[in-house]
Amino acid sequence: MAASSTSALFASALPSRKRLPPLTQQQNFNQYFKTISLSHFPLKGDFTASVAFNPSGNFDLTFADGGDESQVAPPPPPKEGRFEIILDNDAIRRLDLSPVHCMVGRTSVASDGHLPEPKKLLERTVGFTISYEREDPLDPRELSEFPDIRLWFVRLDAAYPWLPVVLDWRAGELARYAAMLVPHQMSMRLGVIFNPEALEIFVLNKVFIVYSWLKQHNVPKPKLKTSDMARMLGFGIGDDLFDLIDAQSLHPS
Repeated sequence: MAASSTSALFASALPSRKRLPPLTQQQNFNQYFKTISLSHFPLKGDFTASVAFNPSGNFDLTFADGGDESQVAPPPPPKEGRFEIILDNDAIRRLDLSPVHCMVGRTSVASDGHLPEPKKLLERTVGFTISYEREDPLDPRELSEFPDIRLWFVRLDAAYPWLPVVLDWRAGELARYAAMLVPHQMSMRLGVIFNPEALEIFVLNKVFIVYSWLKQHNVPKPKLKTSDMARMLGFGIGDDLFDLIDAQSLHPS
């Protein structure tokens, strides 16, 4: 099969914003998963939906349409007293999650991801200090562009998939975390521009995980907290989706 034909087949299998895969009873993702960037702003012409942030982790929901938008402002300072995960080259190279285990008072990863005091994590929040020495001091890449750093975050996300909800959102940690896991491009003017479909899948996956995790630990207002997390990345979640999750709840194995 020609390369162009293979590419066409692969592209047709991917979800798009104009043609979404049907759900049971011909329902559509948009009924439950409403993208603020597309549903609430009438736009004309070509544009790219993006969540942009500077290297410190700040983000700004914007549209790249060739205008003269200025760069995003620096993020607020880290929340006082937050838990700090400190990474260096050695931990990243060895896929060592011990800095995270120490933060949550564990020496190994539990199969159910259970935490002794999840409410304390939510109150104090969590942030990252990445002390990464580049082989070439003049390497212009951002941290989210280094494959070894991204691989460490993939490992982290597999072990603690609920972690985004306890991050220090205001300081940009949620946007930086997403950049480690979601395909994106870098812009000198806007920062990171996420692949829109990949970001949708990432956010929806986290909604399922986080909402169930909050309910499991009896955290007050789990719908509101989960919706706030999604909104930080530019997405609004309808109540119908939470109703479906509640009706088909899964019990940890």
